[in-house]
Amino acid sequence: MHVNTLAERVHALCAEQPRVLVGIVGAPASGKSTLASELARRLVVQKVKTVVVPMDGFHLHNDILDARDMRPRKGAPETFDADGFINLINRLKENVEVFAPMFDRTQDQAIAGAIEVPADTQVVLVEGNYLMFEEAPWEFLAPLWDLTARLDVPMDQLRARLIQRWLSLNYSRAVATRRAEGNDIPNAERVLKHALPCDITLN
Repeated sequence: MHVNTLAERVHALCAEQPRVLVGIVGAPASGKSTLASELARRLVVQKVKTVVVPMDGFHLHNDILDARDMRPRKGAPETFDADGFINLINRLKENVEVFAPMFDRTQDQAIAGAIEVPADTQVVLVEGNYLMFEEAPWEFLAPLWDLTARLDVPMDQLRARLIQRWLSLNYSRAVATRRAEGNDIPNAERVLKHALPCDITLN
């Protein structure tokens, strides 16, 4: 149902402009990546040239986070290259070829230039926690999107998913719970507290 709703809105925008930038936003583990992937698959089947660009490619390198004593807070707004990400989104609006980084969760590192956005790409689906976020400099992203959609997931479900994310990486339940409660859940609460309104809210 979510995919159908978004696909209809995207098609309407594609009829009016050469490239459409869609921001898919939500707290960690809300399902942003899954929704972006499913929507991209649907649009491609419908002959719409679509690329997914995750915000997570702009994680600061672990060496930098260690030097700043910020590694335990990885995933918080200040642990990303926010200005670099904003520059990328502005570049994507120019209908030119762009290369973007991606984040490899198994390596826990970003990989530069891993995502190609050809000049003839019609739709760019950008997914991330802080795309509609009322803190500087993230707030400058809000006017850049052609369409925004927020995944609204209850905190108890987010907590279970965040713990499961660490369990899937072979951490013990105690460590997984500690990691989720020490960093991921506070980040999720911050996303919800400082959320800017989106065009569509998906429950």
